[in-house]
Amino acid sequence: MQELVISDAQLMQFIGQYIWPLLRVSAFYFAVPVIGARTVPARVRIILSLFTVIILVPVLPPAPVISFLSAEGFMLIIQEVLIGLALGFCLQVVMHVFVLAGQFIAMKMGLGFAAMNDPASGVSVTILSQFYLLISTLLFLSVNGHLVVLQLMVDSFATFPIGGAGLNSGHFATIAGMGSWLFSAALVITLPLFTSLLIVNMSFGVMSRSAPQMNVFTVGFPITLLLGFILMWFTLANFLPVYFEIMEEGIGVLRTLVTTP
Repeated sequence: MQELVISDAQLMQFIGQYIWPLLRVSAFYFAVPVIGARTVPARVRIILSLFTVIILVPVLPPAPVISFLSAEGFMLIIQEVLIGLALGFCLQVVMHVFVLAGQFIAMKMGLGFAAMNDPASGVSVTILSQFYLLISTLLFLSVNGHLVVLQLMVDSFATFPIGGAGLNSGHFATIAGMGSWLFSAALVITLPLFTSLLIVNMSFGVMSRSAPQMNVFTVGFPITLLLGFILMWFTLANFLPVYFEIMEEGIGVLRTLVTTP
């Protein structure tokens, strides 16, 4: 009987075929919204990463034979983790558009002090930010947005193959440019309510000049708060088309990042 001999190169290639994609997939799952939230246990994310890699490996090209303890292997680990984190971070920026919109509206309505701890990110955000984030998350899951993003992550292995060039300066510039888009997209949601509350505040300013004995802060705060909630209720009718437009722009940036070598 012929003895089966496995060389070191074959063993490294077999292990690397699973380890290198696992680094990118696990970094993506730890950075992406919903799955990467603190409320999701790390054990669940690790199991999802393992199942995703097991399904993904048969359609990937052979992995390069690189020692894990070499300098080249160390750089490849950093490269794979950076690609996964970049994809997850881009989607985090898209979802935080609605968090920032809620923050703007809360500050304008006088609810900036009404903050609570966000269990997903571990930071304090306003109540309205939690409200908009909850709506956007449910809409994202209802239209299978998580499957679209997962498909883009799989497509990244064609644009950024294991052992390839990886992210360049143009990709990092695209990611940094999403910062300005974050504020502009949040203003699109809040601008109608901003304009309405500005008129209300100007009206109270005129009233304070015509009747100086009236305490504007005592009268104006509850009225501004009540009108703010009424205006939010009216603007929710237009939230769905604005949401889809913002998601298309954000996913478009992510798709450009994935398809541009």
